[in-house]
Amino acid sequence: MTTQTARITILSTPDFKMWLTEEAEQEGISLSELVRQRCQAKPDKDEVLLSALVTEVQKATRNANISLIKGLRDAENVLAELRSVKK
Repeated sequence: MTTQTARITILSTPDFKMWLTEEAEQEGISLSELVRQRCQAKPDKDEVLLSALVTEVQKATRNANISLIKGLRDAENVLAELRSVKK
């Protein structure tokens, strides 16, 4: 049985290629095997949890920004009212 392969060529920065090469060397595998393993790997429970946390932080940040904008708008309205009363 022969192994079928296909060549994939990608472009990257020299720094990224060096990083990939170092990662492969640390794991004792070829750069191609490193890419295959990393691309085929399913996320572990910590990665899934981290992804969920990031999603929650993004939602909280959006809500905080909305609240901040509303608070600033309300403060500007109060200041405008105070200015108009002073006149």
